[in-house]
Amino acid sequence: MNGGMNGPRPLAAAVCDWVAAQAPAAGRPALLMLSGAQGIGKSHAMRALAGLAGLRVCTLGLDDFYLGRAERLALGRQVHPLCATRGPPGTHDLPLLHGVLDRLTGAAATTATPIPLFDKRSDDRLPASAWRQFAGRPDIILIEGWLMGALADPAAASAPPVNPLERDEDSAGIWRGWQEAALAGGYQRLWDRADAFLHLIAPDFGTIMAWRTEQEAETQGVAL
Repeated sequence: MNGGMNGPRPLAAAVCDWVAAQAPAAGRPALLMLSGAQGIGKSHAMRALAGLAGLRVCTLGLDDFYLGRAERLALGRQVHPLCATRGPPGTHDLPLLHGVLDRLTGAAATTATPIPLFDKRSDDRLPASAWRQFAGRPDIILIEGWLMGALADPAAASAPPVNPLERDEDSAGIWRGWQEAALAGGYQRLWDRADAFLHLIAPDFGTIMAWRTEQEAETQGVAL
């Protein structure tokens, strides 16, 4: 789906239509995964899902499942310094995410499921006392994130650096190899749980950069 040509409202409506079409026929919640470039409008679409009539949708952001700052700093010491920076495969707490999915899938009408929240300003997960709660059993669980469904590249180990960062700071390919191993392992097991995927396509890289700049300004509370 092209996410850049129609604006945020039509995009959100299209995502809502897609989610509604995935309503489960079986007795368990449908697990959907939404991907797309940063700033393309995934979060806006997720907020619009709250208004879907007749469906209880639990929305999760993959960003809220980043490893805490202390855990990533430990990875930076043990594996490679770049592992301390959140974002790439390997920097998410997948056991925590699987636990939340298991609880939501098996929830009863009276179940309250804690949903983690990550604070990007402090670069750390908020304490459990600040997490939001999802009440009851969802019809649909939707996870959004830029890398949902991304597959490992078997040729990565022998491939040249893809950018100056890899060339200058990961010349031995340790960081890249660590990411590929994460994609082939824990992330693949997460993708295998999905019932359906939707990818939003931006019109060009320049648009992605503009969207990303706006998103960062909003996160930092800066007026452009």
